[in-house]
Amino acid sequence: MSNKKEEWKDGLYGDDVRAKILEFAERGWESIPEEERDEWFTRFKFWGLFHHRSGQESYFMMRLTNCGGVLEPGQLRAIGEVARDYAVGPVENPEFGDAWIDLTTRQSIQLHWLKLEDVPAIWERLEAAGVSSRSAGGDTMRNISGCPVAGKGEEYVESREILDGIQAEIRDDDDLCNMPRKFNISVSGCRQGCAQDAINDVGLEPAHKLIKGEEIRGFNVRVGGGLGGRKPRRARSLDLFVRPERAVETVRAFVEFYHEAGNRQNRSKNRARFFVDERGTDEIRAALDDRLAFDLESAGTNFRGEYTYNAGRPTDRGAHDHVGVYDQADGRNYVGLSVPVGRLPANEAIELADLADAYGSGEVRLTRRQNPLVMDVPDDALEELIDEPLLEKHRPEPNPFVQGTMACTGTEFCSLALTETKARTARLLRWLDGNVSLPDDVERIKIHYSGCTADCGQAMTADIGLQGMRARKDGEMVEALDVGVGGGMGADPSFVEWIRQRVPADELPGLLRNLLESYAALREDGQPFREWVEATGHETLVELAEPEEASGYTDPCLTDGKQSWYPFDDGPSPAPTAPDGTPLEADD
Repeated sequence: MSNKKEEWKDGLYGDDVRAKILEFAERGWESIPEEERDEWFTRFKFWGLFHHRSGQESYFMMRLTNCGGVLEPGQLRAIGEVARDYAVGPVENPEFGDAWIDLTTRQSIQLHWLKLEDVPAIWERLEAAGVSSRSAGGDTMRNISGCPVAGKGEEYVESREILDGIQAEIRDDDDLCNMPRKFNISVSGCRQGCAQDAINDVGLEPAHKLIKGEEIRGFNVRVGGGLGGRKPRRARSLDLFVRPERAVETVRAFVEFYHEAGNRQNRSKNRARFFVDERGTDEIRAALDDRLAFDLESAGTNFRGEYTYNAGRPTDRGAHDHVGVYDQADGRNYVGLSVPVGRLPANEAIELADLADAYGSGEVRLTRRQNPLVMDVPDDALEELIDEPLLEKHRPEPNPFVQGTMACTGTEFCSLALTETKARTARLLRWLDGNVSLPDDVERIKIHYSGCTADCGQAMTADIGLQGMRARKDGEMVEALDVGVGGGMGADPSFVEWIRQRVPADELPGLLRNLLESYAALREDGQPFREWVEATGHETLVELAEPEEASGYTDPCLTDGKQSWYPFDDGPSPAPTAPDGTPLEADD
């Protein structure tokens, strides 16, 4: 017996949902029968349309999609203009104001405060620029992640054509739209590991193999990685090497197997990582052997030992992210800006698009660390670009805390989150910059903040991972965080070790200062934070990470605990509202 969401999807899902969204948009928010809203909102997600949380009725988030983080010339401008004109809420955020875009950890973009009635006009403007929201959410294949500079950076195996092939032949196939749960695909052809294959449902990692005396370049296949629910899994090897020309059909074979045989009853146990737990890699490999029209080859030699992306290795070993100025393979450059917590005001998004046109090809790419890249900048334009005011704010060389930090959506809009994330993190970053000193060779400390255990902020893979909780302090319920340390990707992916639970949010800055100052004082020369954690015992880490109220830090919503309709407004919710933002009850 399928669960109710499967029954809803069986009734209508995928491409067919779009017509219903347009119908409801024409008739207005109130035309969605209240008793059917959960059903329709489940279906809407396939088209990237997510209803906001309780108290924000009639407001939606729209997630956009791309392939491997590529925004072609003109696309960022179109997104920024839509945000400016439509992503305007009834209350401003104290840190970010109103009308902004959120960059995500899957190289995507989210828009908030949208009205259902505006969706047709929003789609028209975005799609005119080639931007889509199809397959952006729900139980389907999400944004395909890859090296953000694929096709323009140094790659051992060229991956751009493979990414595009997976998009066109698998993700765009409506027959595969209804997966048991959301499904993540990654392809990386570079040696840095920036697609993070270890935390994807199926990931292709670069590898090589000697066959009949000839070195063959291709990919090893890993399956069943993922985060969330405090049950993370590292993707496991299928002992399978595929040549580039066979990569797309191999990915499709695993997608089809999970689509057909995945658990559709228990939603807490039906992500692909549990599918791999249950079936085992030998059975899955045998199933792919049955489905593929070529003889399978055993895994080749991978480059995991060289991975540096979010790997916690010394900086001189290679890039940890794409922030900074880097050479392209064609002799030009790309410039990675650092956008704190991935939130970019609409006017700045438009300005960034203008800069990309003026100094590069107009193409902008997005990373898995919530940052944008300006592509194709000639050497003689670099200095002038870096002198632009926008790059003074979103610096290619930020301080270690800004460069290393990510945050999910949080209670501002998410129905699952237990704490606010983005405004709190923005305030925390300023406080850390002014109150904590790190050794000169420490260029980044990766602090990842997730508002709940779903872990959209990838707290499990951070130097310091934060997950939202609640606790009592002085007899009052407050927003709190669990604190873990020592996570990271690379040659030996590991997840954080939890050292403090339910720390009141106003005591977090003091905890971080105590921990980081201890790291600075006790580390060996050149020792990265992750290696220091590994060398320091659990009990010692707990002692060093002492929570403490910090002078100069005021938490933005310590006692909210999702009590208000919006973390930064104590008044009654205006929702639901008409398209012009006036409460619908005003006409009663």
